[in-house]
Amino acid sequence: MKKLFNDFNPISTKQWKQKIQFELNGADYNETLVWNSPEDIKVKPFYDASDLPKYFPLATKASEFKICQNIFVFDIEKSIERALDTLNRGAESLRFTIENEAVAIDTLLEKLPLEKITVYFHLRFISIDFVKKIDAIAKQRNATIFCNLDPIGQLAKDGNWFSTSEKNNFETLSILSKETSNVSLISIDGSLYQNAGANMVQQIAYTLAHANEYFNRIELINKPIVFEISVGTNYFFEIAKLRALRLLFNLIAKEYNHNLDCHLLVSPTKRNKTLYDYNVNMLRTTTECMSAILGGANAIANLPYDALYHKDNEFGDRIARNQLLILKNESYFDKVNNPADGSYYIENLTHQLAEKGLLLFKDIEANGGFLKQLNDGIIKRKIQESADTAQNLFDSGKEILLGTNKHTNKEDKMKNDLELFPFIKVKPRKTLITPIIERRLSEKLEQERLLKE
Repeated sequence: MKKLFNDFNPISTKQWKQKIQFELNGADYNETLVWNSPEDIKVKPFYDASDLPKYFPLATKASEFKICQNIFVFDIEKSIERALDTLNRGAESLRFTIENEAVAIDTLLEKLPLEKITVYFHLRFISIDFVKKIDAIAKQRNATIFCNLDPIGQLAKDGNWFSTSEKNNFETLSILSKETSNVSLISIDGSLYQNAGANMVQQIAYTLAHANEYFNRIELINKPIVFEISVGTNYFFEIAKLRALRLLFNLIAKEYNHNLDCHLLVSPTKRNKTLYDYNVNMLRTTTECMSAILGGANAIANLPYDALYHKDNEFGDRIARNQLLILKNESYFDKVNNPADGSYYIENLTHQLAEKGLLLFKDIEANGGFLKQLNDGIIKRKIQESADTAQNLFDSGKEILLGTNKHTNKEDKMKNDLELFPFIKVKPRKTLITPIIERRLSEKLEQERLLKE
């Protein structure tokens, strides 16, 4: 049988570049076609086999990614009803946000088909007794449950640790790691760094250094660690970011004899979402979910297009869920495992992000570790510098959000549609450290528009 492409002569990188240079009619190749990312990665106009780095295989399975539904638990019966309804409509996993341990966890989980789905908990507290109840249910029902406890993430976001009767949050986690065996306990909130404005190298390094603190402080980690990650609209970079994060985690975890792959629970970022021309948010979240799938997410919780200004509602949830159902069942994104493998561009980006992320990780560890730098304000300051750079690009019009700072609909009014306050909330309180604040790019511009309505 005749081999494909035998009739074509190979073309070298040099020949391609010469042809491009000719077509530029004297314009400078590097100035015209090579652009520099916020991570200081130079992106070329084309890539070929010579750009492939040393191959590190990744065992990602796009065929197994799960559609996750976020549910805030306030009214138990309504939460159960909503959970069952979303499962019937295509959701494959659930993430419950629970504010305190007064919630009747047995009642919440009793009617759910736990044998068939994955359940994540976002607990805004830490309690040995509460987690033990979940562990007992997981054992009885043969359920896959992730408790997603992240005291360091709590400190970074809130400025204070969880309140606990034990000596500290790490002692609580250590007790739980020894006294539970059916649930996964630890998660890393890497979404905070992205939503606060960190560049991708920082996101990777801070997330890994964050995880490394648990390896150093918790004696027994024998279940997968969940990484809660946010992705933006830099499509190929976000694919590479997730791959680089998994690659480096596996590298670091082996040093602690932890041989379980990380579990990526991914959501679209809030940072580029907008109040005005809000339907564009659906376009943004669609490409972000695509990046998540191709980058190797284990589960994806989409962000409803109206999440900034509307309370949870059936329509917003349905649209967000259907975006993922279309990607899975009609666009066939779940048909090929490791879909990014062998892509010259993505492999090269993965390598560069991993290399830069590892260098920053090593620098953090050499200077006292993540917690020390968090307490010293270094992490917040570095993120703020990156956020300010991005904000300046947005304010000057070089970073574009369609419908917000370009092609604006002047007739668009939002003042009477706000069910939620869509901007940073000031909450004066005494904190151990200055928390890392999530901030959207368009907040200042939107506040000015609202005042003029």
